[in-house]
Amino acid sequence: MRQVLVVLLVLVAVLVIVIATRPATFHVERSTTIAAPPAVIFGHVADLHRWPDWSPWEKLDPQMTRSYEGPESGIGSAYHWAGNDKVGEGRMTVTELVPPERAGFRLEFLKPWQSTCTSAFTLTREGAGTRVTWAMDGTNNFVAKAFTLVMSIDKSIGPDFERGLAALKSAAEAEAQAAAGSAPVDSLAPAPH
Repeated sequence: MRQVLVVLLVLVAVLVIVIATRPATFHVERSTTIAAPPAVIFGHVADLHRWPDWSPWEKLDPQMTRSYEGPESGIGSAYHWAGNDKVGEGRMTVTELVPPERAGFRLEFLKPWQSTCTSAFTLTREGAGTRVTWAMDGTNNFVAKAFTLVMSIDKSIGPDFERGLAALKSAAEAEAQAAAGSAPVDSLAPAPH
């Protein structure tokens, strides 16, 4: 019996060491090209009131509650959500706006676990469209490191980013097409270099 206990303690110690040596930080990033000018896309990501139109998490819980805090828009505006176990509870605050190139956010996850990370959208003119990159960076506590033994943060969150970018693409391209119908076509052409 004592040998079994020693073996179990050694296995637990090895597991703790393996978990402790997992990466302390994570980075998730996905990109897509959208046939719309940067200003149109920037409007969708910089205004938290427009996130329900394309956010990949909005459809996971139709009963999710949301509230807005701080200024109506701009740096300091915040969005609080609370929902089922698929979306949890948290807050997102706008921390950086460089129109129409970059929007940065602080994400605070409150339930089912507590964590804080940063997220940003970078928009770059690419031909007649815009290259949109959505990235998130954070740190892994011991529990998160243990989770990465089963599934990486990238594989867990990356598909949500892909769905979100696809929905953002649909929303922004529809807006750009509607604007093109009421404005001269050259207004959507790329700026000369």
